[in-house]
Formats: sequence, structure tokens, C-alpha cells
Amino acid sequence: MASRLTSAVKLRHLGVALAVAVAASAPLAAGKKVAHLVQDPHYGDTLFHFYQERYFTAITGLMVSQHFNRVPKHADEAELLRGGMLLSYGMHREAGEIFTRLIEKGAEPAVRDRAWYFLAKIRYQRGFYADAADALSRIEKNLPPELEEDRVLVKANVLIALGNYAGAATALNAVPGIEKEISEGTTSAHLYARYNLGVALVRNGDTAKGAALLDQIGKAPTPKQATEEFRSLRDKANVALGLASLQADKPDAAGPFLERVRLNGPQSNKALLGFGWAYASVKNHKQALVPWTELADRDASDSAVLEASIALPYAYGQLGAFGQALDRYNAAIELFERENKGLDESIAAIRSGKLIEGLLEQNPGDEMGWFWTIRSLPQMPHAGHLTQVLSQHDFQEAFKNYRDLLFLTRNLQRWKDNLGVFNDMLDNRRKAYAERLPIVLAKASQSGLQDMQLRAAGLAAEIAEAEGKGDGEAFANAKERELIELIEGAKAALKNAGNDPESVAARERLRLAAGAMVWRLAQAYPQRAYEARRDLETLDAGVAEAKAREARLQQAQRDEPAKFNRFGERITELGKRVDVLIPQVVALSQEQQAALQELAVAELVRQKERLAAYSVQARFAVAQLYDRATKATKEGGDAAK
Repeated sequence: MASRLTSAVKLRHLGVALAVAVAASAPLAAGKKVAHLVQDPHYGDTLFHFYQERYFTAITGLMVSQHFNRVPKHADEAELLRGGMLLSYGMHREAGEIFTRLIEKGAEPAVRDRAWYFLAKIRYQRGFYADAADALSRIEKNLPPELEEDRVLVKANVLIALGNYAGAATALNAVPGIEKEISEGTTSAHLYARYNLGVALVRNGDTAKGAALLDQIGKAPTPKQATEEFRSLRDKANVALGLASLQADKPDAAGPFLERVRLNGPQSNKALLGFGWAYASVKNHKQALVPWTELADRDASDSAVLEASIALPYAYGQLGAFGQALDRYNAAIELFERENKGLDESIAAIRSGKLIEGLLEQNPGDEMGWFWTIRSLPQMPHAGHLTQVLSQHDFQEAFKNYRDLLFLTRNLQRWKDNLGVFNDMLDNRRKAYAERLPIVLAKASQSGLQDMQLRAAGLAAEIAEAEGKGDGEAFANAKERELIELIEGAKAALKNAGNDPESVAARERLRLAAGAMVWRLAQAYPQRAYEARRDLETLDAGVAEAKAREARLQQAQRDEPAKFNRFGERITELGKRVDVLIPQVVALSQEQQAALQELAVAELVRQKERLAAYSVQARFAVAQLYDRATKATKEGGDAAK
């Protein structure tokens, strides 16, 4: 169990690593990252929201883009990213289906290996260890370095869960640099690998080598850039070694390990308690008083402090200081009673909803998100009791689920409001359409389409007739027509004239003028015929456009009301769905709040049970001390007689 708890990431946080790995992924060439080009703008929009920590917006936008096939060039990456975000929201089945689908469709090796890797982590966290081992065995050599390190840890944890400690040790021994001395550059993954290797070796029977590895961690010098994670793991290794020595009845060996633990840290109370028992085991009760006295003055919400409260008077009793022992036992009983009363008050406050309301108020957040953690505690009676409650991973995850449900409630309510706005907008569009339609129809009726069609038909007939006859006069302009009329009039006037020289000369001049006009019209005929045909085409285009406008108008009269109706039906349908979902989510929120409160109460009830057990022990010890005193008094009286 210890090695499982040291796995760097819990199930809900697997999606974080996956999403970040996908969002920041790049092809690997010669061990170096290559710039990753976003080719689909909608995928870039998803990444933008993702890096802005607007994860719900990112995943919903991505799903819409996928629905409309807007990310074809990043299809596998987008699906892998969606799987990671679904996983982070606890939707393990859906995420697993996505990873399996990517694998089955034959995605690129890098994508396929990441899918197998995260599928293995899902299966491991859900307890499907054999399936997790199978998934891990299918990973080739295409994982980025940061995931490759964690893959080894996952493999070791899976093998430990299967009871294959030798296999786990072999896997961890293969980690590059695992045998090297811990130094400034040792990564957290290497420290966890070393810790898990030590645990695996101990469980496999190689106690000496396993303890030696844990001892390396326990006595590792503090690097300049040491993190709390490093210090905590070092303390944990020392506590594990110390308590293991006590269980092996080697109290002398336990002391040096426990001395390394920081006086103030997550493991310090356990170390002080164990340190006291190490002295007590060799009958050095006077030295046991030192760590137990320090521990007994600490926050009584810790079980180690409660145990020290009765271990301390026990040590006094062993030293023969029965008066001090009695005082300490009575003080412990009073402490237990105060703590029990405080726990009752804390339980009442939790069940009234003050804890949950206070946590929400002190830790606001606009969106669902896996990076969110409880950073500020509300004002509560006996706030020390909350430490054990809030430190539970189950409580943290349950509270995140509760926040997510509240977010979904707000989101649904926003959509309900938005649908109302959309409905109003649709009504306004309908009204505007009804008002504009008569105006548009009136303008359309004045377009003169029929006159245009008649003109076009007449012009086409004239052009065809002129072209058929090769008649240039048909294309004469106004001035030329005027001249033609003058020529024709002169011809008529000279028709009955005599043959006198003057008339003959006039007829000759008229013949020349008429010939010149015919020649002029013949010369201009090709160009003018072309221009007439072009003008006819322009007129035909105008007629066609007018017809198209009329057709579009008629189509719009049919389509717009139908479109309005479809939008109206869609809004109504979505409104009904939202109306159904809101009470469901509200009910789930209430259930989750109740479950969350009971989860907190259950931890406090366990503390009450520990208090009751310690109180019984203390009262029994007090009774024994009184019996001893009574017996001593009686024996003293008998001796005097």
C-alpha cells in the first residue's frame, strides 16, 4: 500500500498530465523537441482556452469543432486531448473508450503509445492490474522522457499490486541512475523510484538491500533547491525505517532513523511517538518523556498526540512518579473530553453546511478545473479538526465534484437565461420580417420585369432579323436615320423631275450620297452588330438577375418562416432539456454535499472512537493507580498496627 500511495499522480490528475502532454506535444527527432505548428485555427482556439485554465470552455469548444469537422489536421491529437480532459473530470469510462478507439484505428506511434500509457494508468487506478500490465507491455519507445520516467513507476506499482515484487524491483532497477548517489540533480521521479524500489525489495525478502535504499533517501543531504516534496519523502523513509525497526523488536536501531525526521513536518508527530516508544522498549522511560512531552503539547486533533497523552503518564508510572502519572492521566481525560465536545461541535457545524459554504467562499473559482485545490480554510469552531478531514484525497476529490456540480448548475441556469434571450431575438426577427416583407414585395412589383422581358425579346428579334438580312440600316444611329430620311425624301422629289441638265445633275449627286450612306452603314455594321448583341446580353443578364431576385424572394417567403419555426423548435427543445437537467443537477449537488459532509463527519467520528478508546485506557490506568494507592495505604495501616 505504501508504494501505491507514492505514485506521483492520483486518478483524477492523470488527465492533467495527458492534456498537458498533448497540448504541448511535439514530434521528437534526435531527442529534441520540434516546434509544434497548429494548422487548424479551431484547435488553436481550444489550446488558447486550455492554457488560460478555462477547461470547460476548452473541452466544449473542442467537441463542437470535432462535430463540425473543423480540426481534421489535428484529429488524433484533439481526440487524445479530449480524452485527457474527460479523464480529469472523472469520466474514466469515456476516456478509456477514446484511448482504446485511438489504438484500434492505428494512430501514429507517438499518439498510440501515449494512449496505451494513460489507458494503463486508468486501469491501474481502477484496480484492473492485469489489464494495466497488458497495456504497459504494448508501449513501444515513443513516449516523451517525462512520461517514460513515470511509466516505470506505474509499471512497478502495477507489479507490486500483483504481488510481483521481484518484477517491480527489476523494473525499477532499470531506471537510469537509480544506483547513483542522491545529488542536487536527482529528480522527484528518481526519488520515488528509489523509494518504491526499497519497498519492493523489502517485500520481496531482500530486507537488507531495501532498507539500504530507504536509508540512502533518509540520510540524503538537503540540496540548495530542496522542495517540500523532497523533505517529506526523506522524512517518510526515515519514519518507515524507524517503525519497521520497532516492529522487528530493534528499538536501538529505530532511534537513529527517527532522529533524522524534522521536528516540524508532516511526519514529525509519528517520529516523536516512535522515538518515545524506542526508549520505552529498552526501559529508558526517562528519555521517553522528552519526545512524548513535546508531542503531548501539540494539536490534539492528531492521533499521535492523543496516544502521547496517555503514553506520557505511562512513562511517569514506570518511573514510580505516580502522582505525576495520575495528574497526567486526569489531564488526558479532560483533554479527551474537551476534544470530544469539540468534535461534536465540529460535526454539528459540518452537518449545518458551514464547512462547505465556508470552503466555497474562501476558495472561489469560475470554472471546473483539476488544478484547483483548497488553499484557504473557513472560520470554524475547532479548526484543527479539519486538518485530518481536508488532508484526505477522497474529501478533496469529492469537494471538486461538488464544485463541478455547482458550476454545471450555474452554467445550465445561464443557458436557460440565454435561451430566453434567443427566443426574444427570434420574436424580434419574426416581427422585423413581417414588417419588411410588404415593403420588399412592393419594390419587387415595381422592378418592371415584364417590360424588360418584352424589350429584350423585341431587341433580340430585331437583331436576328437584321443579321439575317445583313441590313446595316437596322443599326443606324439617329443622325444617320435623319440623313436616310432626307435621301429618301429627295429621291421622291426628283422622281417626277424632268431630264433637264439640272435635274440629271441632282439625281447623280443624290445617287452618290445614297451610295456613300450605304457604304458607311456597311462599314459600321460588324461593330454595331457586336455592340447590339452585347447590349442584348446585358439586358438578358438584367432580366436573369431580376428573375433570380424574384425567385429568391419567393424562396425566402417559404424558407424564412420555416427557419424561424426550426429555431423556435430548437430553442423550445433545448429549454425543455435544460429544465429537466437543472433539477437533476441541483439534486445531485445536494446529494454530493450530503455525501461530502458525511465523509467529513465520518473522519471526525473515527477521531471520536479513538478518543473513546484512549479515554477508556486512561480511566482504567487512573483506577489502577487509585487501587495501588489504596492498597499501599492499607498495607501501611496494617504494618502500623
